[in-house]
Amino acid sequence: MKKLLLIRHGKSDWNNPDLSDFERPLNERGLKNAPMMAQRLLDNNIIPQKIVSSPALRAKQTAEMFAKTLGIADKEIQYSKEVYEATSTDLLGLINMFDDQYKYIALIGHNPGLTDLILHLCDSGMYNLPTCGMVMIHFPFTSWEMVSYETGSLKFFDFPKSDTEIDSILS
Repeated sequence: MKKLLLIRHGKSDWNNPDLSDFERPLNERGLKNAPMMAQRLLDNNIIPQKIVSSPALRAKQTAEMFAKTLGIADKEIQYSKEVYEATSTDLLGLINMFDDQYKYIALIGHNPGLTDLILHLCDSGMYNLPTCGMVMIHFPFTSWEMVSYETGSLKFFDFPKSDTEIDSILS
């Protein structure tokens, strides 16, 4: 079985109009929410083996905070330019190339690509992945290459303002 945790980067800071979209950092709320959401995973012993992230600053900061909270080594964080501004098709192509030695990978990126990917991979009933939102999808395969549209099973959906505990969703 393969497990994919999709995470949208934390809330970004729009205060400096001179920064490009790629260079925008997390704002105060994003800096607070990323470690909080990672802690929710840790509290439920949900720890990916690897993180693949967009190299955009806000995604990179989110990935670093998740890795720190979850105790994931820096060598297990991969920054992939293919994640930035990716469509669901682009993201699926990247997922299909994941190394099969990893059973559980977190992918940190951006909307609308992530939300579109979730809608295509499983029957989630979700219309938008909020900033710092997380979705866990399981696939009944031994190879990432086999992941395709409508082959996933949604295990949980969590976001910073959610009042539902992950452990109650997983029970």
